[in-house]
Amino acid sequence: MTKLAIQAPPVVTLPIASSEEMFPVRRVYCIGRNYAAHALEMGHDPDREPPFFFQKNPNNLDTTGEFPYPPKTSDVHYEIEMAVALKTGGHNIAVADALNHVFGYALSLDMTRRDLQGEQKKAGRPWEIGKAFERSAPIGPIHTVESVGHLDSGRVELKVNDEVKQEGDLNQMIWKVPEMISYLSDYFEMAAGDVILSGTPSGVGPIVKGDVMQVSVEGLGSMRIPVV
Repeated sequence: MTKLAIQAPPVVTLPIASSEEMFPVRRVYCIGRNYAAHALEMGHDPDREPPFFFQKNPNNLDTTGEFPYPPKTSDVHYEIEMAVALKTGGHNIAVADALNHVFGYALSLDMTRRDLQGEQKKAGRPWEIGKAFERSAPIGPIHTVESVGHLDSGRVELKVNDEVKQEGDLNQMIWKVPEMISYLSDYFEMAAGDVILSGTPSGVGPIVKGDVMQVSVEGLGSMRIPVV
């Protein structure tokens, strides 16, 4: 038995819809600019270039149902996303086999300190200070493939104070879920517990304390998330 010098950090887990079991999280991958309209609004060509990914930390995933406005920023943006949770993994996964590794799907948000991210972009530095801060990824329960199937189409919507800010469809993804899994597996060993945030439609923008975000993905229900 390994003797630890300090207390081990807790395993990050996510609830599973209609189950008492929990899903343990290993890694969190996020794809950038995966909807053409969002790529355009961020000033980039939406043509199908190779995808790129950044990471959040497992404990950035937050299931409390509220979003605390983070420090050291005055420009925090919402980005609604569908999360993909894996039950198995490996290297060099074929696109045709990729969906066999999916455990389920969840509603999620990639909250971003946009001002800090912009500073890092200009300096050619990594984005973690803008993306991987505490509680930066509100997430709902995972819906298993057995209960919802594989989601490759369906309305995606985010409202702020009942006003629609983001809307799109999962079928507008440039890189589809099987392609994301396959591409990542060429560079990383994917494994059970990995979570992939699959990109956001256009319409990203700022929130302030007191706002209420309402997010939904067809097939995954909805969440109400106040900014506190």
